[in-house]
Amino acid sequence: MNKAELSEKIADRVGLLKSKIDDALDAFVDITIETLKDGGEVTLTGFGTFSARRRKGREGINPRNPQQKITIPSVITAKFKAGKNLKDALKGKEPTPKVQKPAEPVSSAEPKEETPTVEPEKPIETAPEAPTETTENQN
Repeated sequence: MNKAELSEKIADRVGLLKSKIDDALDAFVDITIETLKDGGEVTLTGFGTFSARRRKGREGINPRNPQQKITIPSVITAKFKAGKNLKDALKGKEPTPKVQKPAEPVSSAEPKEETPTVEPEKPIETAPEAPTETTENQN
């Protein structure tokens, strides 16, 4: 899958314009490159971590002339370490859910005693109020 196909699939899934997704992907790539250049790392929890590593210089053999030794300089390379959800998905396991549900109470083999219900108290009866006098205007 290339960048154009990825942005199209994301746009279809989230319901945004493909141009907006292209801009977001470009921003992600630019920010990731800047962060790695500065010696940092970019972690997408569950997916993986991008980091920069320095590979030490060493002596090597010229493939065109095996008798000739060459010096390979040290270089900074990009490294990606897969996260747990990505590894599990590739192994065919269910990914870890983002939000974990609270644990349900464990039911024991013994029946629990029911707590007695308390009936609400009856309201105290009071004497009915005396009717108020109303004056009616008669014509």
